Amino acid sequence: MPGSATRRRLLWQAAGLAGLALSSAAWRPALARARLPEDPFTLGVASGEPTPDGVVLWTRLAPAPLQPDGGMSPEPVAVTWEVAEDPRLSRVAARGEALAVSEAAHSVHVEVAGLRPGREYWYRFRAGGHASEVGRTRTAPAPGAAVDRLRIAYGSCQKYEAGYYGAYPHLAADAPDLVLFLGDYIYEKTASAKGVRRHPEGEAMDLASYRVRYGLYKSDPNLRAAHAAAPWMVVWDDHEVVNDYGGDQDRADTDPAVFLRRRAAAYQAYYEHMPLRRRSRPVGPQMLLHRALDWGSLAQIQLLDTRQHRPHRTCDALAEGKMIPDCDARRDPARSLLGQAQERWLFDTLDRSQARWNLLAQQYLMGDLQRLDGRYSNDGWGGYVQTRRRILERWRDAGVSNPLALGGDIHTFLAGDLSLEPGGPPLASEFVGGSVSSLGWENASLQPVLAHNPNLKFGDGETRGYGLVDLTPQGCTVRFRGIESALVPSSPVRDLARFAVEAGRAGLQHA
Repeated sequence: MPGSATRRRLLWQAAGLAGLALSSAAWRPALARARLPEDPFTLGVASGEPTPDGVVLWTRLAPAPLQPDGGMSPEPVAVTWEVAEDPRLSRVAARGEALAVSEAAHSVHVEVAGLRPGREYWYRFRAGGHASEVGRTRTAPAPGAAVDRLRIAYGSCQKYEAGYYGAYPHLAADAPDLVLFLGDYIYEKTASAKGVRRHPEGEAMDLASYRVRYGLYKSDPNLRAAHAAAPWMVVWDDHEVVNDYGGDQDRADTDPAVFLRRRAAAYQAYYEHMPLRRRSRPVGPQMLLHRALDWGSLAQIQLLDTRQHRPHRTCDALAEGKMIPDCDARRDPARSLLGQAQERWLFDTLDRSQARWNLLAQQYLMGDLQRLDGRYSNDGWGGYVQTRRRILERWRDAGVSNPLALGGDIHTFLAGDLSLEPGGPPLASEFVGGSVSSLGWENASLQPVLAHNPNLKFGDGETRGYGLVDLTPQGCTVRFRGIESALVPSSPVRDLARFAVEAGRAGLQHA
């Protein structure tokens, strides 16, 4: 009946826009059940958002990932999935069927529940007569459980044109329990004449072009392998939309109504390509991304969104590009990098945390970085000084146990201590993990800046790589892992620097 067909289509559209992984049983007569002529799993598999009883499993059907529709026809497709206790998938722990619809780019987000806490699992998808690769994931420990170790790998800033993803095979070999990606998963820019690889022609501006950009990035075999190696927790920075945007404003001062349409398209594409829960699905230009992850009694990770909710740029009339003098508005307590609602959420979360270690996962260097000319960047914490101060005061006043900050954005490995006043006693340490491929600061110009900012204890802007964090109840070790060259597909890795933080004693030490 035409009415029934229309109703089915509306429900499929609603499912796609909501990012739901629905059972296909009720729609079986209408599904595309025939064998797909080409492998639809070109973008691999991923998992994320671990809880004590489950994870999110992700894939997207895209036999032609550089086409806006991924090479798929508009019909819904049934996708089966299974989770097992062994790599050969012989001991199946859970299985089911989900619906991939064109309105969500035929992506699938399966929220698996009923698994056992604190253990490894392996998973696979099937669709149209094809099987995906097998991914490895793990659940979080039971709430409050005694945990003796946690290994976290973290990274950011992987501009496709700037270099190859040679860091990822080493990250996977380091066998992390969890991967944190702290922003700039894609770059929206048009193709450049420079670089070792090329973006598509034209800047990503709408949903179709953002989908193509993710298709390009996620086709990289090293990135695919890293996603298949461990569960990921992701947050964005600016290039998932456009360079240096904040709130409803970009650097070109585009009409906010026009810009928010672009932001809505970018957020939809981001959700379609990340292993996120349904609670994070976007509604127009809004998306819930801040959240916390508990790892037994050992650690809590608070993930922040520093782009969506911030007010307009600080002291913009005085800026040279994004660099500003030390103007009064920089210290205005009414201005929040996080927005008032997210800031209240963070403080409530910190007040309740019983974890031995508290890791703030966000996009930037938190401590002040003053250039030699006395200027600061207004694109991060340097433009919203009181937000940072309120967080440090909350760490102190709430007695938050062993706070640490992890960051990205600046394409440079940096390590330092965080204090309320210059030269004051440290309240926490921070570790900025360099970049996977994006080009950074030349060390010759970086070293005088480090000397000018004594809160910073280490810096390297010329080496690409990632950070590796090992937590125990007694202490934290952080290694900066750098590859020899991102200009070739495969490259050796080495430890650039190694740091230690003793539980109960703020401040980093070279290890």
